[in-house]
Amino acid sequence: MQLLSLAALQTYWSGGFLEANALIGLNLVGALLLGMLVGYERTYHGRAAGMRTYGLVCMASTALTVFVGYAHFWYGGTAPVAMTPDPTRVVQGVVTGIGFLGAGVIMKDGLSISGLTTAASIWAVSAVGVLLGVGLYGAALLLALLCALSMSFLHRLEDLLPMRTMLGVTLQFRAGLAPSEDQLVEAATRRGYQFMHNSVAIAQENGHAIWKFNVVAVDRSQTLSPALLAQELSRIEDIVQFSIAPARN
Repeated sequence: MQLLSLAALQTYWSGGFLEANALIGLNLVGALLLGMLVGYERTYHGRAAGMRTYGLVCMASTALTVFVGYAHFWYGGTAPVAMTPDPTRVVQGVVTGIGFLGAGVIMKDGLSISGLTTAASIWAVSAVGVLLGVGLYGAALLLALLCALSMSFLHRLEDLLPMRTMLGVTLQFRAGLAPSEDQLVEAATRRGYQFMHNSVAIAQENGHAIWKFNVVAVDRSQTLSPALLAQELSRIEDIVQFSIAPARN
């Protein structure tokens, strides 16, 4: 049969080919919806990766997985009979590719690292797409719901459980002043914080000593809040500039 003949072209739009395309299309639509379901939480919180990104990742993962099951329809049914694609290799390629995408959303800003939840959820939504692609629809739906629920409600549970808040502190002292680490440890302890010795970074700029370090709240009920801590630092004449920010690592 000639590849460009009318009969050959009609093969793509008849019988089992239409059924296969329809089933693949339904898988893709379902993957898009489940991906958007998981990504809505990211969109709601203003993250760069939102419903569109999650929907595309889930749908692409499904497409790259589901077509392996229809090898006998490849190339108009003229694919070699001996060709048996390995789905596990396709899944491995999907996971590897999603890993690069996840790495791109992880950002480090000073002592704080952000984007880990987004990266993990993108990786999870690709697994939703793979489950859809191999026909495990119930498992795919359950995984998508669990991802959406964990991203939406687990942070509330974290707020209720005992937790030690970590802050990243940067202090710039007046020219010629060189404070000791013991003084900073004592000052942090008086305000209910534990000084993290392994986080200290010291620099000097135009004669000003700049200290960057992390402190951890020992007891949130007895710890000075960041706002009150900022008020105290603003009244200390030896400190020229300072910054306080949540530190997650």
